[in-house]
Amino acid sequence: MTYTEVQAIAKKTMEYTRKIIRPGMHLTEIRKLCEDKLRELGADSFWYWDVGAFVFAGSETTISISGTEYQTPDRIIGMNDIITIDLSPQVNKIWGDYARTIILEDGCVVDSTADIMNPEWKRGLEMEERLHGELFRCARPDMTFEELYFHMNAFIVENGFINLDFLGNLGHSIVYEKKDRIYIEKGNQHKLGDVAYFTFEPHISVAGSKYGYKKEDIYFFENEKLIVL
Repeated sequence: MTYTEVQAIAKKTMEYTRKIIRPGMHLTEIRKLCEDKLRELGADSFWYWDVGAFVFAGSETTISISGTEYQTPDRIIGMNDIITIDLSPQVNKIWGDYARTIILEDGCVVDSTADIMNPEWKRGLEMEERLHGELFRCARPDMTFEELYFHMNAFIVENGFINLDFLGNLGHSIVYEKKDRIYIEKGNQHKLGDVAYFTFEPHISVAGSKYGYKKEDIYFFENEKLIVL
């Protein structure tokens, strides 16, 4: 099993979830559906504290906590709602790591950011896309994790947003053991090209807003070109 294949398990599970999610579902049901699908597609475990799917909705999309503290919120999906799902499948210690914020309007999942009617939600998801676009523009193998941390946090602030991550970081290396991860954080002088794969997962909001946004992908360099897994 390759990293591409394990990440594909997460992507297929997210697509499946987008098709079946509907108003009236409890977040515990969504989590179970996600974790069952991850296993059905081949995951043998969940690398992040045995939680396969972190699920938040509404005002709780701003919450950022460790997996050691996570409890699925007691919440029902509404007709117009915002849901963030973060998936962590594992196969033979090979990780997948994939997160998306999903928008429901008039009871239906909105397929394209351009079609979102709520201007606040639309702006948040557009900013996530801009951040990943900026990563492609600026990242290079000899850039340090700290340099990327400062660059992206400045980009977030310049565009009127804040970083919600409880540790302030924006992603981490993909390794075999959780304790071996290094982060996109202040003080990390390792270069991006020193690791085989790393995540970029900005968790952002606007100051004073009830809503948070997240988009996570795994990246790597091939012939010094940044590629999304």
